[in-house]
Amino acid sequence: MRTGVIAKKLGMSRIYTDDGRHVPVTVLSLDGCKVVAQRSVEKDGYVSLQLGAGKVKTKNVSKPMRGHFAKANVEPRMRLAEFRVSPENLIDVGAEITADHFVPGQRVDVAGVTIGKGFAGAMKRHHFGGLRATHGVSISHRSHGSTGGRQDPGKVFKNKKMAGHMGATNVTTLNIEVVRIDPERGLILVKGAVPGNAGEWVTVRDAVKGSLPETAPKPGAFRAAEAAPAPQAAPAEEKKGEGDEA
Repeated sequence: MRTGVIAKKLGMSRIYTDDGRHVPVTVLSLDGCKVVAQRSVEKDGYVSLQLGAGKVKTKNVSKPMRGHFAKANVEPRMRLAEFRVSPENLIDVGAEITADHFVPGQRVDVAGVTIGKGFAGAMKRHHFGGLRATHGVSISHRSHGSTGGRQDPGKVFKNKKMAGHMGATNVTTLNIEVVRIDPERGLILVKGAVPGNAGEWVTVRDAVKGSLPETAPKPGAFRAAEAAPAPQAAPAEEKKGEGDEA
């Protein structure tokens, strides 16, 4: 089990295949997706990687989180997420995940927050057919109709499909095909639509209902963290001789 990535949804576009067919794609961008922390069985009881993505000003980060990023020697990140991994697929803290972590043709699962629609009626929210246009129906053509019985059961059951708040929920779209990758620009193109507005953050992981291609890198594709320069020792002061002036 490999780690996933945090990506930003840039929007939708299309690409053309060699035989002239066009494929609608969603463009996902990896904005400095780095490993911030590791979770181990000995310390935390499970194995996972904490990733961070997106730049944020230090003044907008709380003091405890500043210490968390400083411990990892990573610049503060806007969004954090954890991914369960197997012990052999752990990646060192500070490494940056690249777009070739996935391969074309691979299936992935994309999770994000859907677009909020506000208060919506039953026809828009649950695809009800509505009431009849004539024959006694008056100014309630788009209503959802009866919501329950009379004395028995004498109440409206929970989870009854009715009008209400629509959208702005966590949704995972399964088995989306990776059409193309661009490691130089950090772009991943997946087939079809994914949840969320353009500019929103999503998580991308290997499909749980599909097999991992043999060409997929393990534990992943990443750039190792640059080693911090060693501090230079201060030049030693020359000792003054006995005959020197004070």
